Amino acid sequence: MTSTLPTLLYIDDDAALARLVERGLKRQGFAVEHAASGTDGIARIRAGGIDVVALDQYMPGLDGLETLEQIQAIADAPPVVFVTASQDSSIAVAALKAGAGDYLVKDTHGDFITLLHASVKGALERAQILRAQLAAEEEIRIARDRYAALAAEREMLLREVNHRVGNSLQIIASLLHLQAANSAEDDIKAALTNAMGRVAAVAQVHRRLYTSHDLKSVMLNQYLEALLEDLRRSAEGNRMSRLTLASEAIEIDPDRAVAIGIVVNELVMNAVKYAYPDGAGPIHVELHADGDQLTLAISDEGVGLQQVRQDPRSTGMGQRIVSAMAGKLGATVASDPSHHGTRIVLRFPRAGLNATAGK
Repeated sequence: MTSTLPTLLYIDDDAALARLVERGLKRQGFAVEHAASGTDGIARIRAGGIDVVALDQYMPGLDGLETLEQIQAIADAPPVVFVTASQDSSIAVAALKAGAGDYLVKDTHGDFITLLHASVKGALERAQILRAQLAAEEEIRIARDRYAALAAEREMLLREVNHRVGNSLQIIASLLHLQAANSAEDDIKAALTNAMGRVAAVAQVHRRLYTSHDLKSVMLNQYLEALLEDLRRSAEGNRMSRLTLASEAIEIDPDRAVAIGIVVNELVMNAVKYAYPDGAGPIHVELHADGDQLTLAISDEGVGLQQVRQDPRSTGMGQRIVSAMAGKLGATVASDPSHHGTRIVLRFPRAGLNATAGK
């Protein structure tokens, strides 16, 4: 098994010194080539196969700094060690600023060759590290671009799923609305309207996610306004002409939005069915934040909670659904005894346990 020796190009118009460098560095495991001018050196580098360059400053034609400038312009140029007999430190500074990997002062007897070996070896090691770093950065960039493309594709698919699910649920809600509107029996109409509201609560979340820039959250005030508008257009809509919403702009995750929407639907429909036996009346939905806690209240000015509970039409289904959704939200549910009519208040954290643990 053979290994290729690293190739050093020594650019210097001093042929005798070039022979000393060649003999000295060959013993150290280098293949050495010589170019007598900057122009010849640049042409040899462009031909390829040069691993490191040792470059003299004072030469006819292009001097060392001019040659270095042109070497640096070559794509994937080899590292350069600047070699000169001058003691002028300004040349060293200029060479290092121009991109030389190292700088050393030569002598005419070749005593500097040991230092040259150390310099070119160090320059090769630094170049290897730099190439590895650039390769790693390129791999990271490719991986980042691939991740961004996958994330964009995933977002597009999620939007499409939300769009289709929202459309399908909206069709179901519309069918329930038609069935309720055509029903002659009040109990059946109310049951179908309740079912429509529950479906609409879920459908509205998917519609919000489809049209939102953020697939991970829903603006709760906008969601509730759209949900109440669905209820106003329902078969019981004539009894919701005074249905109002007062809500702050609150952002929340989709699962909690669904639970809140179902709670609002159940409590609003309970108010529609039981609060005003002789007709319609005001129903108010309020939502506001107090730090990390949210308060949701649904109220009416009707006959009051005690009389509602005694209504023979009440099956308790709405109450069981509200309790289940309150458990999902981690909410407390209480009635306001000081309110004239019925006022149900839920208090719950803005974020669920899973969302909090993920932060």
